[in-house]
Amino acid sequence: MGKFFTRERFGRPQFLAGLLLLAFLAQAAWLVSSELRAGAGLDATEQARLAEGWRQWHGQGIAGAPFARPLATYYTDVSPARVEDRFDAEHSPLLSIATAAPLLPWPARLFSAEFAAYWLWLPRLPFLAVGVFLGASLWYVARRLCGNAGGFIALTLYCFSPAMIQASAVWHTEPEIVAVWGAFGAIFTAIAVAHTLYAPREVVLWNWRRIVLLGISLALAIGSQFSMIVVVPIALAFLLYLAPIRRGAGFVIWIAACVIALLLLFGAYFFHPRAFWDGMLHASFWGANWRGFTILMVYYRVLAQIARACPALPLLLPVALVTYVVWPRTRYFGNTAPLLIGLLFIGLGIAHPHVAGAGFLLGSIPFLLLLVSGVLADLMETRQRLLVSACVSGLLIAYALWSLHELLQVPRG
Repeated sequence: MGKFFTRERFGRPQFLAGLLLLAFLAQAAWLVSSELRAGAGLDATEQARLAEGWRQWHGQGIAGAPFARPLATYYTDVSPARVEDRFDAEHSPLLSIATAAPLLPWPARLFSAEFAAYWLWLPRLPFLAVGVFLGASLWYVARRLCGNAGGFIALTLYCFSPAMIQASAVWHTEPEIVAVWGAFGAIFTAIAVAHTLYAPREVVLWNWRRIVLLGISLALAIGSQFSMIVVVPIALAFLLYLAPIRRGAGFVIWIAACVIALLLLFGAYFFHPRAFWDGMLHASFWGANWRGFTILMVYYRVLAQIARACPALPLLLPVALVTYVVWPRTRYFGNTAPLLIGLLFIGLGIAHPHVAGAGFLLGSIPFLLLLVSGVLADLMETRQRLLVSACVSGLLIAYALWSLHELLQVPRG
């Protein structure tokens, strides 16, 4: 136990990162509290997830496979791409059972309007936790790639991101945060596994923890949004590219992780073979519509959503891209991989006009933050490091204050 609690694992950087994550959690909790105090309660989509998840936990069917009630009682605007023959074509039951799970220990006699202020918090708890976990994952990856400076830049941009706070609070939005965390974890776990293949050990047995983690990440991504299945070939591509002399081992690891992910996805259907099979038959694993690339307004909306997700990106991202192009030092794998994945997710967001598009656009944000933090960390190591550090620090402080100011404008009941 003494070897675990070391300064390398629990030192000043970890303490400061923890404070930033607490600030993120407080902001998300503020949004939830504001909504509940205003008497808004759960919106129609969240009520549907909760009702379907509650039904599945009590053995009365599988959430969304098919829906128990007519869809008009759940959704006022049912997208044909979202629902097919009363099956949820874009999500597995994972989000529904996660929404309903915190309510299981709550006494049935307390499910009333009198105690609503207490139990209406519970369906949000899993997503608040995922938001914190995603922030911690981003900080860990950024710190490993570009040091403490890059880690804190990425984490600060994340912790005061309006879109990430909103997604974690499930405030008038779908809980895409789970798919984003799963996709982020799958890609960087695959990268981490690939780097360990150079070690002279028994690859598969030694890497079993990372293999399980990769399988869990894939299951979270695909279970939360079927079209996130694109991370499966991406993970394989990184495994084969980063370990060219151990491609056989990399392929075996990828197969093992896919099997684990499939079993976990099957578990989301409570291991009912017929429900799982029907759910997979109705699932929309692609659903892309390339006509979006021909409409100029789509690009404006995408840029607006990215700017809204992180208001500092309209300034920092062009700086990072220009620096990446003109300065060869910044063109290394730690910056190139997030750039490529971020651009790919933006492209997929344009190609998916329905709910999945929002998931891909939100999923691009952590990768863009990694790119920005990596390039800025490189600039902070040049001769102009004092000027760059002062500019970056001032921008981050202004960004955090602006985010807090905007959050305080949310009306409270």
